[in-house]
Amino acid sequence: MAETIIITGGAGFIGSNLVHRWHRNRPQDRILVLDKLTYAADRTQIQDLEGVELVVGDIQNLELVRHLLERHGVSKIFHLAAESHVDRSITGPAEFIQTNLGGTFSMLEAAKQVWAGQADCRFLHISTDEVYGSLGDEGKFHEAMAYAPNSPYSASKAGSDHLVRAYHHTFGMNTVTTNCSNNYGPRQHPEKLIPLAIQRMIKGEPIPIYGDGQNIRDWLFVEDHCAALETVMLNGVAGETYCVGGDNEQKNLDLIDGLCDVVDVQLGRPQGTSRALKTFVQDRAGHDRRYAIDAGKIRRELGWEARTTFGDGLKQTVAWYLGRR
Repeated sequence: MAETIIITGGAGFIGSNLVHRWHRNRPQDRILVLDKLTYAADRTQIQDLEGVELVVGDIQNLELVRHLLERHGVSKIFHLAAESHVDRSITGPAEFIQTNLGGTFSMLEAAKQVWAGQADCRFLHISTDEVYGSLGDEGKFHEAMAYAPNSPYSASKAGSDHLVRAYHHTFGMNTVTTNCSNNYGPRQHPEKLIPLAIQRMIKGEPIPIYGDGQNIRDWLFVEDHCAALETVMLNGVAGETYCVGGDNEQKNLDLIDGLCDVVDVQLGRPQGTSRALKTFVQDRAGHDRRYAIDAGKIRRELGWEARTTFGDGLKQTVAWYLGRR
């Protein structure tokens, strides 16, 4: 049966990839993309999809959200809209608090008011592994870990996670939360590490690497993440949290070296050309040393697992950006 869903932030990186996946797998559904179209969004990523409507608006506008839910009979919300760049949260934290906390509150409150008594309507909140803080050399993040955010960005996301939990336990809303590791792939804004590095390699410009380059992240191909979101929306248990990771830990320096080699191959350059552009810069304030996700719960309970190898994911990512220089 056809439904109408909302994807907030659907003109952004993960959001636009999710729009394409949901449209491909459930073409009978209508998708409303609610997006403020800030610097990191791109309407051209979704504008040619039949049955997808872009609503330019702010998630903090409770009246707008309530109007969309009521008028279109929305039964599912994927809440991805957020300020997400850690560096920007250090220089300007206010917008992160307003959007990530205030915006999530408005989305929840509108859904609570419109969906009262409708247990089948679901609110899926997409969050980050950064809410858990920094890991040592051993162990991985999992759903039962205490929160310990270290940046204004992760603190704002931690607060929004708590709001979602509270609306489930206090008001009985059908909410689910996911906390994912670092995403990479097509359609990502070039302020992020991988697309930024690719752009610098193309232009022959220095590739900035924070600190000593030994910070570790667990990388997740965006299409695998969108498959997880689809799975959780359709089969996840109300009130639960699911950690989503690629089981793919990489030191930043190793990541850049591998990316350099892929770019040189696809551009037909001598190997080592791009590696010569690596430049170490002053480390980010409060830079977490290591992230890693234990995705055992979503694998055991819902049958999801990442399917894209890191090598294949990098090749697809580089090819996409080289094709859109």
